[in-house]
Amino acid sequence: MNKREPLFHISKRGAVPWYAAWAIRGCALVLALIVCAVVTTLITGENPISVYGTIINGTFGSARKIWVTFQNVAILLCISLAVTPAFRMKFWNVGGEGQTLAGCLASAACMILLRDHLPNWAIIVCMIVSSILAGAIWGGIPAFFKAKWDTNETLFTLMMNYIATQLVAFFCVVWESPKGSGQIGIINQQTELGWLPVIGGQRYLLNILVVAALCVVMYIYLNYSKHGYEISVVGESERTARYVGIKVDKVIIRTMLLSGGICGLAGLLLVGSTDHTLTTTLAGGNGFTAVMVSWLAKFNPIWMILTSFLISFLGRGASEISKTFGLNQSFSDILTGIILFFIIGSEFFISYKINFRHGARKEA
Repeated sequence: MNKREPLFHISKRGAVPWYAAWAIRGCALVLALIVCAVVTTLITGENPISVYGTIINGTFGSARKIWVTFQNVAILLCISLAVTPAFRMKFWNVGGEGQTLAGCLASAACMILLRDHLPNWAIIVCMIVSSILAGAIWGGIPAFFKAKWDTNETLFTLMMNYIATQLVAFFCVVWESPKGSGQIGIINQQTELGWLPVIGGQRYLLNILVVAALCVVMYIYLNYSKHGYEISVVGESERTARYVGIKVDKVIIRTMLLSGGICGLAGLLLVGSTDHTLTTTLAGGNGFTAVMVSWLAKFNPIWMILTSFLISFLGRGASEISKTFGLNQSFSDILTGIILFFIIGSEFFISYKINFRHGARKEA
């Protein structure tokens, strides 16, 4: 009986050097740009070179655009750093959005409820503590249920996002200004009570510096601390972790308190440093985008800087395309989606290789 081999089969690669992995990602990006150019020409008739120039201009076209881009990178990176410890532990925390909104709500509450009772410095201290605590609680609830009753953390954290969104919507009506608007507006615009300090005349610089320091601390924590080691062991095998004496339940709860707390810090930076308001969309979807950023960077805080920048660069450029060429947001989202598809797809070729058939037949 003759048996024909399959045309190809897929096998796992060994360890790929970092430069080879990034070369594969670079090739994927080049291919994505070529495909985007073809799609742009066919659909709109626009010159793709002009479109790419517009993307760059949307990110680096002026000093203000540069600062806004790096502010976007900082917030996205902050939330990505937050979810990474949980991901390393194989706890799929998709609740970054809700945990960030919990921090936003806590900061706004301090600014509104304490402005007539405490001096500015005390309000800021309360904002810092309450925002981190609120985010930690929002992350700790699903962790507790996971540790005690093995609930599904993906669904639990996802549902917590909706609860946080509706809580914010409720208090936006309670604190609305002016009455009947359904919006809070700029909080303490006249007095600036609860506004975090501006460094060097740049309102975004504080966020960038805080997140840069956090990135270094998180890298050290995950790679060189006892807690980071325990997270990795639990992620590899809970059975092995228990065998060597690691209290898995404690690690799960502690790690999610940390993840939620850092998301709460992101909420503090949004409300106290840049936006000074509260809305249901203040997190901007970064809680979900952070999942992709963390995964693309292989849960490495340093590489997350690059992936966060890439995602923010594409987002800013897509918005600029819509404005410049009079195209709707859907077209810019198409280009962004194509680029992300190729970049995410490149991870397959980093982890696996395709082996084609040699020889037509084998005798069975």
